[in-house]
Amino acid sequence: MSNVTDAIEKYIHDLLSEAEEENILLRRKDLAEAFGCVPSQINYVLRSRFSPENGFLIESRRGGQGYIKILRIVCKTPQDMREHIEDLVGSSIDKQQAHRLLETLQTRKLISARERLLIEVALHNIDEIDELSQVRREVVQAELLKNLLQNIIVEED
Repeated sequence: MSNVTDAIEKYIHDLLSEAEEENILLRRKDLAEAFGCVPSQINYVLRSRFSPENGFLIESRRGGQGYIKILRIVCKTPQDMREHIEDLVGSSIDKQQAHRLLETLQTRKLISARERLLIEVALHNIDEIDELSQVRREVVQAELLKNLLQNIIVEED
């Protein structure tokens, strides 16, 4: 199954590379037929490989004339990047979500392995504060994560 998933991902990336704009339009049914899979496999690829964390937005319209629009998130200014980070992290984040986000940012080469490790240590230290409720801890972690990422990523540009 992962071979089909990888092939679909590569196909979509190739289409995006060839596109003159930062988006492409596809039909879920046509993709599924081309790769000999069910439409839910296409949904899986889109959710797991073309998420905002990976630098993409997906617009979808279902039905006979339905389509999938895949947009590459382009941050042309430092303010765009700040807003993107704000949207990715949100108002609270748990340890697993933060770990996945940092992993993705490292894969996208937006942060280094060292920066990722330092951020994870800082988040772990917040996790060790017993006086904070779980809800408050996730809010504090989100604020710290946003501040660190904005300073690392935006200041380097």
